[in-house]
Amino acid sequence: MENGNTPVSRQWLESLSTDELIKLADNYGIDIPPGLDRIFIIEEVLEVSSMEMQETSGNEIAENPVSETASLPKQYNISFIDVIIRDPLWVFAFWEVKGQDREIHESADDFKCYCLRVIPLNEDGTEPKSIENSFTIQVSAQDSARYLGFAEEGDADCGCYAIKLCAVRGDNEVSIAASAPFFLPRHVINYHSENEAVAEMNRSPLLRLSGIQNLSITKNTDRWSRNKKV
Repeated sequence: MENGNTPVSRQWLESLSTDELIKLADNYGIDIPPGLDRIFIIEEVLEVSSMEMQETSGNEIAENPVSETASLPKQYNISFIDVIIRDPLWVFAFWEVKGQDREIHESADDFKCYCLRVIPLNEDGTEPKSIENSFTIQVSAQDSARYLGFAEEGDADCGCYAIKLCAVRGDNEVSIAASAPFFLPRHVINYHSENEAVAEMNRSPLLRLSGIQNLSITKNTDRWSRNKKV
């Protein structure tokens, strides 16, 4: 992958895999610490690329009137969903549905909407046989990102999840893309009494910063589209 003097765009960078982003950052001479979130790598590359273009644009326009066309990245125009963990309670999910997939689904007579299915995984990152504990969140065709709250975990929940981007067609969910498995820090809260819940939050400053004390937890065993196919 070459950086050259071709300006890069945020949309193009978001279409690259994390490994490709790290290689590109290395080409720009950016030191990326291990485990750095994709969004920060993208911001660093955009900043350095912009500075290089400003420094060289004047002379290069005069010396090179005909510029080479940048080749498209390997993962251009794909349907994907990715996740950035903000804290133990919140993740930021962002996605894109490529034009061909949009045309197939949105032009269908039975198309209703898109949705995100949140699936608790096994400890080894595999999907459980039963989807009883999964749930869906409806999103519109114009949406491309959403903050998702994970306010409560069960005792059997290992904190590993995946999110599937699906098209709702009739009574079924058609999977379009799936995120990589991700782990959230364990934050099992005992809601049997208010005092016990407050005591648990006081023991975890990170939970307090996440805003759990301001969340209204509603028990609901009949979530929308809970038992639809994935």
